Amino acid sequence: MDYIHVNEMEFYGYHGALAEENVLGQRFRASVSLAIELAEAGRTDDLAKTVNYAEVYDICQSIIEGEPRKLIETLAEDIAGTILKKFPSQVQGLKVVLIKPDPPIPGHYTSVSVEITRGRFE
Repeated sequence: MDYIHVNEMEFYGYHGALAEENVLGQRFRASVSLAIELAEAGRTDDLAKTVNYAEVYDICQSIIEGEPRKLIETLAEDIAGTILKKFPSQVQGLKVVLIKPDPPIPGHYTSVSVEITRGRFE
């Protein structure tokens, strides 16, 4: 299987379990890896034989900059489900990593994140 990686997209959203997160908002970073057969696209140089990663970016942007959610797990599930639905014949599976670099919790750390893997299993 081949992969397309769309790395470290950054957006501003109003997600979180705490009220101030929904008012002040914060940065979010997302990376998406798509499991997809790329041989034909590589041989033919035909965009129709692959997934346009600009569309993947747009999906992530609309979800992360969209309706507030309490959990980043929900955002990751929404991203995965939307991509699988939009590209039913191309994307066989995917990994979504959603990073919250500045959560309002005390302590010293770089970020918190969730990583989910979803796919089409027979």
